[in-house]
Amino acid sequence: MFGNIGWGEFMVLLVAALVILGPERLPGAVTWVTKSLRQVRDYAGGATAQLKDELGPEFEDLRKPLSDLQQLRGMTPRTVITKHLLDGDDSLFKDLDITKAVNGSGNGNGSARPPTARPDPKPLESGERPPFDADAT
Repeated sequence: MFGNIGWGEFMVLLVAALVILGPERLPGAVTWVTKSLRQVRDYAGGATAQLKDELGPEFEDLRKPLSDLQQLRGMTPRTVITKHLLDGDDSLFKDLDITKAVNGSGNGNGSARPPTARPDPKPLESGERPPFDADAT
């Protein structure tokens, strides 16, 4: 529940509660909050049990997409593609050589560059001004 709150932030909240409520009301407030959280948790558990009883086997059909979404939260794009688009077959990624795609040697047309690459510009002579494109600036 407090997974995103660090110890420093928790201490700041505790000091703020102590200043706002005072030392005499703080224990009662903590008791009230914990009792309320337990009651909400019991209500949620009771609602889940009631839905499970009323829906029967259809409850699992409703619950499966939610569990799939929960699993997707920690996945990288590569694992998502592998699991859902390629049905778990990751041989495409194992056979893929990124250096061929970057160097352009794997494009199939025999050239050393991708077809959209421009030729390397010649170096400027000393004292020569670089080209100026008024439309680009």
